Amino acid sequence: MDIDAGVYVKTVLDLYLALPETPTRVSRSDRSLAFLLFQQNVPASIIETAFLLASARRLCRPNDAPALGPIRSLHYFLPVIEEITRHPLPPGYPDYLRHKLATYHLKSA
Repeated sequence: MDIDAGVYVKTVLDLYLALPETPTRVSRSDRSLAFLLFQQNVPASIIETAFLLASARRLCRPNDAPALGPIRSLHYFLPVIEEITRHPLPPGYPDYLRHKLATYHLKSA
């Protein structure tokens, strides 16, 4: 099934905005990158998994680790998108990450 560019870009940007520590609005640069990812045929599932993995890595750090600044751009996730493209995660791992992040949010609330 082919996906429309507009639907793809909106999906990617909505997922991005829903993440912790990301801006409340997307920039022109974020929109351009989302469209570029569409043109490169990067599956939205890989992007979502990259978002989950990067967020888990950021949020589940040791308590004594130095604080990280907020994420300011969709470009922050490019290395993780490339990592997952080269080395796909095992089936079910995105569900594990969702659970891990949900557990983290419950503990921090």
